[in-house]
Amino acid sequence: MHHLSQSPTDAAFVQNPYPFYEQARRHGPFFHWTDYDLVCTGNAAACNAIFRDRRFGRESPEPLQFAPHLAPFYAVEAHSMLELEPPRHTRLRSLVLRAFTSRRIAALQPEIATLSHQLIDAFPSGDFDLLAQFGTKLPVIIIARLLGVPEDMSDDLLRWSNAMVGMYMAGRDRAREDRAIAATEAFVAFMRRYVEERRAKPADDLITHLIAAEAEGERLSTDELITTCILLLNAGHEATVHTIGNGVKTLLETGTVGSLSNPEPAVEEILRFDPALHMFTRWAYTDAEVMGHTFRRGDRVALLLAAANRDPALWDDPATFDPTRLAKPHVTFGAGLHFCVGAPLARLELQTALPILFDRLPRLALAEKPSYADVYHFHGLKRLMVQNRL
Repeated sequence: MHHLSQSPTDAAFVQNPYPFYEQARRHGPFFHWTDYDLVCTGNAAACNAIFRDRRFGRESPEPLQFAPHLAPFYAVEAHSMLELEPPRHTRLRSLVLRAFTSRRIAALQPEIATLSHQLIDAFPSGDFDLLAQFGTKLPVIIIARLLGVPEDMSDDLLRWSNAMVGMYMAGRDRAREDRAIAATEAFVAFMRRYVEERRAKPADDLITHLIAAEAEGERLSTDELITTCILLLNAGHEATVHTIGNGVKTLLETGTVGSLSNPEPAVEEILRFDPALHMFTRWAYTDAEVMGHTFRRGDRVALLLAAANRDPALWDDPATFDPTRLAKPHVTFGAGLHFCVGAPLARLELQTALPILFDRLPRLALAEKPSYADVYHFHGLKRLMVQNRL
């Protein structure tokens, strides 16, 4: 297996990781990324196979070892369906899907449209940061409304979420860990009060429906409810914020705004071309051979989603943004057992909000060259300065 070194915090890599992915691809389906000490793959077939192979999973086969000061964060992770495998994952996901229904999500479309118009109405004159004024606000307000959390808490929710996802970023240090722990504790305390309030006073919101959800006589415990709400709030906006920014940037740079007249394929191409999450890991639960490489129990493998989305074995001219491209299954939302439960909501937000944005501001243009933030293995802009040309 070929060994490659590439710092994920290197400035050139942060701005454009795709040349490294292409270099890695030339050495076969798997390579060893020395900076992470991980076997990695950006091969579309390998990623899809491992996502669906029950010999691999998210839950560590051995108890996780972590420093004592990180205990509050991992106490939340212990109840996250993102980090669990069957049977606990099956039970949690089943209960969540009984409340997080496709009908409930689809019913949000008029609200997403109305909010999009309201945010655009409030845009400042002159150059402004579209991420701050639109991309960040829309998904966090929608997920807060869906859960039934007060909308005026959205700034706190955003701050807590940003701090917590710092635990997954390259170059994590003690200061970042301390911010994440403080945010976790504040988030848990807030959600515990809110869950208790909803148990006493039900409402027509997702938290109430999660409380009421029952499968085979089982319901979510309070700790499971809190973790699920935190997961939905974090995942329900974090990736969408980055996708709005990356997508608007790409549409403006490629002159393809008109493609939003047919939003579904255009949004799928945005999701494929420059996704918000670039790396997702799996543990091997038993010895397993995949495309010529043998994994041993306890081995960890990193699936490079953005690289898989540009695999020429699956996509014609994959480095070209083509919003009319015939849709194929990309791995931006994962696949298999852990396919993202929020994918329908993310798609609905993008398919609704982006056409409205450019219909209202057809002469929107970049005011400065966008720059990506050092947030790997996420991938999103620091800001997106735009101007509305008259």
